Amino acid sequence: MLVLSIMVEFMTDARTKAVLLIAHGSRRDAANQDLVKLAEMLRERNLFPIIEIAYLELAEPTIPDGAARCVAAGADEVLMLPYFLSAGVHVQNDLEQYRSEFCTTYPETRFRLCAHLGLHPLMLEIVLDRLNELED
Repeated sequence: MLVLSIMVEFMTDARTKAVLLIAHGSRRDAANQDLVKLAEMLRERNLFPIIEIAYLELAEPTIPDGAARCVAAGADEVLMLPYFLSAGVHVQNDLEQYRSEFCTTYPETRFRLCAHLGLHPLMLEIVLDRLNELED
């Protein structure tokens, strides 16, 4: 049902929306691949015409690179989604600062910062699923 409501909302909006998935980044390439895979999974849903990834530090593409890719691909609006569990300094300050800078750099494009993953109600299901994996 959630996917259906997202589809209806975004299909009725005439803007070209992009999703910019943002993770912290790691020196270990294998750790960075989770975001790559998440982007691929989101692309398979065909909900958004533009999906890019970016890392805050330690990996590329950087957040400014990701924003530039979204705009270059024709986005009128960029939904910046922090792939973070906690609302630390990066989520509270750094990402909002980037959003503000992008609004100045790309005045024709709207940038919106989504909430971090945090304590979303579905997080409990994920935690229980992980615990259950050890029981099998």
